[in-house]
This record gives sequence, structure tokens and C-alpha cells, in this order.
Amino acid sequence: MDMRQLQTIVAVADAGSLAGAAAIVNLTPSAVSQQIQALETHIGVELIDRKKRPRQLNARGQELVRAARDVVQTMAEVQMVVSGRKTAGVLKFGAIRTVSMQLVPQAFAKMRPQFPDLAFELTVGMSQALMSDVAAGRLDAAMVAEHVGVPAGLTWSTVLTEPLVLLAPSTERSRSDLSLLRDLPFIRYATDVPLARQIETELSRLSITPRQIVVTNTMPSVVGMVEAGLGVAIVPKIVTLDMRTDRLHTRPFCEGAIFRRVGLVQRQVSSRSTVLVGLRDALIEHAAAIGLQPDDGSEAGMSVRA
Repeated sequence: MDMRQLQTIVAVADAGSLAGAAAIVNLTPSAVSQQIQALETHIGVELIDRKKRPRQLNARGQELVRAARDVVQTMAEVQMVVSGRKTAGVLKFGAIRTVSMQLVPQAFAKMRPQFPDLAFELTVGMSQALMSDVAAGRLDAAMVAEHVGVPAGLTWSTVLTEPLVLLAPSTERSRSDLSLLRDLPFIRYATDVPLARQIETELSRLSITPRQIVVTNTMPSVVGMVEAGLGVAIVPKIVTLDMRTDRLHTRPFCEGAIFRRVGLVQRQVSSRSTVLVGLRDALIEHAAAIGLQPDDGSEAGMSVRA
């Protein structure tokens, strides 16, 4: 068993096929097949279900991949430490959409003078998937919303705390929260994350059943719908920072009692630790500059995880 074989079977798992793996490891599909066959011969079990098209890993292959990821990641990090490339190469970073449009780009830009040989690869996604990618070694770190449990081997540290805000057309600024939510059409953020469910829970707690007019699954489109005058919405503060204030009115939802924390998740042991310290500092500095401190110190607020 050699490292190339382990890298190849991990690529098969990631790509879902031998042909897809070939593009990842820069081999021909036949060479990938030969690598897998050699690995099977070495350990004495079949790893591929050859009855399926395209060919995929069987249960034993999937079990091997879980262990192989750790070996491949460890060896990659050892090579970087020994070669002195800890602050060079490509930083593979993930972020939830709301912080990917301003906060993360600004942090990358701030890091450039300190790490001129470093390039960046940004993946935008949902918190749970990004955290899984960090755990699997597909990402070096990610900006995700707070979770109840962080997988073993990972650490999570707060970068910003932000309130949820009520967003309405500027012509409706004189209305109360209850009047806005009960009388005006509601733009619903509908996606399978706890943030969306928390918004629904708070509306239920207030005994409000909004008159829904639009359902959408991205925050920029929620803001666009309100800006077009279609109704009101509840959004995280960060998405309102670049809005046209002449068309929109914002205020803290429930007087600022509802908020979420967003932070950096990374592996406990990483060759990128020096770079990630610099990145976290840059993220915190820019978040503070736009009014989103790491922790507002409030004991009364209710945290939102998304």
C-alpha cells in the first residue's frame, strides 16, 4: 500500500466514479482502475462494486476511505512542515453565503501582505456541510454559524455576533414590529438550516402567522424582494450592510434579543495554524469595523445556529 493508492481511492469517493477520480489525481481512468486493483490485492478484499455503473466503492471501500483521509491529510501536512511551505500554496476555505460576499474577501485582502505566496480557494455552502468538509480534510477551515456540537478533532471559535433585524420598505418605518409582521406580506427564507427554523419559532412565539407572498432560499434575494416593495422579512444584520438605505428600513428584531454567532472551525492539529491565526485576526478586525463584535456580552440574547 502506498500513498498514491490511498489518494486515488479518496478521489474515487469524492468524485463518485473512477472517471471523475482520474481528473482529480491526473491519471487515466485505466490507471485509476489499476491503482485500485493493486490496493485490493495488497489488503486482500474488494473495494469496488463492479456490478454498478458507474463503478462505486462498496462498504469496505467506504470504510477504508474514512481511515485513508486521515493518513493522506497527515502526510500532506507533514510534507508542508518539512518543506517550509506552511504559509504558501492554496488555503482551501469554506464560508456560509452571508459572510462570503464582504467579510471573507476583505480578510483575504488583509492577509496578502503577510502571506504573499498564499493563494485562496473559497467554497460557499451550508454550515453542516462545510464542517464535514473540514473534518474530512477537504477544507483547511471554514466560517460557519454556531453549532451545538463540533465533531471530535475540530475547534470552533467566535468571530462575530450579529442580531437578526426586521427589514421593511422605508415607507413603513413608523409601524411597530407586530404591525409590520401582521399587516404586510412576508418574504420567507426557506432553507434547511436552523436559522430559518428559528425565525419560524420566534414568529410562532409572538402568535404571528404572516401573510406569505414570496418564498426564497438565499438572503440576497430576500433583501431584493423587500427592496422591490413586496413585503417584510427577518434577516441577519450582515446582509443589510450594503443595502440602499433610501429604500429600506431596518431595526433589531425583538429589540435585539435574537442573534447568532458565526465563527471559524478548523482541525485541532493543522500545518496551516499560522495562516489560520492570521485569518481569524483579519476576520475579527473587519467584523468589528462593520459593527459585528465577536461577542456582545449579552446574557439575555438567544443564539441562532444556521
